[in-house]
Formats: sequence, structure tokens, C-alpha cells
Amino acid sequence: MTRVSRPYILMWTIVGLFLTIGANFLPAYVTSSPWQWFSEGVTAYPIGFKCQVGAVLLVSCLGGRTTGVLTQVIYLLLGLLWLKIFNDGGGIEYLQKPAFGYLLAFIPGSWVCGQLAFRRFSSPDAATRNTPLAPSLEYLGVSCLCGLLTIHAIGIIYLIGFQLINWQELGGFKLLDLIVTYSIHPFLGQIVLACTAALIAFVVRKIMFY
Repeated sequence: MTRVSRPYILMWTIVGLFLTIGANFLPAYVTSSPWQWFSEGVTAYPIGFKCQVGAVLLVSCLGGRTTGVLTQVIYLLLGLLWLKIFNDGGGIEYLQKPAFGYLLAFIPGSWVCGQLAFRRFSSPDAATRNTPLAPSLEYLGVSCLCGLLTIHAIGIIYLIGFQLINWQELGGFKLLDLIVTYSIHPFLGQIVLACTAALIAFVVRKIMFY
């Protein structure tokens, strides 16, 4: 595990906080197929949710587990105690919304992604065996996928608790509907965001030599 210096942690925490807040108001899009760009032009299609998960994973890949966790803790505190920066506003009453479990899951999801993204491997070459290697693009992709799965796993656990507490208010068994809304429906699109975050992180880390 490679340690990230304190200046990097501070820098990426500040950047990550703005990215996390800003991405919550930025709808995610996919484009038409590349082979159609020259004949029909580039067309963007909304996929029904925001880019926030991609921002969370990107920050963790760039700044590591400490940066990722710190960024999301500050984000949650700002949203619960001060600013209306969540998808449906903010305030302490947001704890009673089923979607809050996914926001809370940003913290462990960031930790998992950042932990894996900064794992270093030894070179197989004997001459450089003690020189740590930066993670490959594929490994950053796996790191983002593990972080994404962590977010959804904890989000679903929160939904289960939310269902049990609000059984009568919801009118019976609504857990499956909640899981479809918050996990199954956006999951494939969020995989695209995770891959995009891995690609951006890979390029930025190459440019910054770490």
C-alpha cells in the first residue's frame, strides 16, 4: 500500500468535495456509437441519474482511501447540518429517506476503492524488483467496481432497515421496489461511470507521476 502525502490528501479532498457536490447536479449521459459520429454527429442521451457516484470513485482513485473517506464525511455533514446539496435537498430529516443509505455508503465505498487503487505491485524484472509499479487501468477499473458494489451492498442493507421501520407507512412489502429504484435500475449506467472514473484517474496519475 502506497501512502499519499498530506498535501495530496488536502488537495484532493478540496477538489473531491467540489466534484461530489457539483456532480450531484450534473446528469449523466451516454453518446451514440463512435462509428455514427462522422455520419450522424455526436448525440448525447440522458440515462436518468446524476454523475455523483463517478465523482466519488474518481476522488478515491486519485487521492486514496483517506481522501475519499474525508471528502464524503465532510459532504454528509454539510448536507445534514447546513446546505441543501443532496438530490432532494438536505437537513437532518434526510436520514429518514431511503436514498440516504446510498449516501452513507459513499464512506465505506470510498475506503474500499481508495485502498485498492493505491495498492502497489512489485516489478517482475529482477533489476527493478524493488520498484513499485503503479496500478494498471484494468486494476483501477476493478477498484472502482469494488467501491461501487460496496455502495450498493450497504445501500440495500439500509433499505432493509428502512423497510422494517416504515412497514405500515409504506403499505406493506415495498423493499423490492426500493431496490429496483435505487440499485438495479441505475447499476449498469453507474458501471459506465466507474469505468470512466478509472480511465480519468489512470491518465491523471500518469501525468502526475504517481
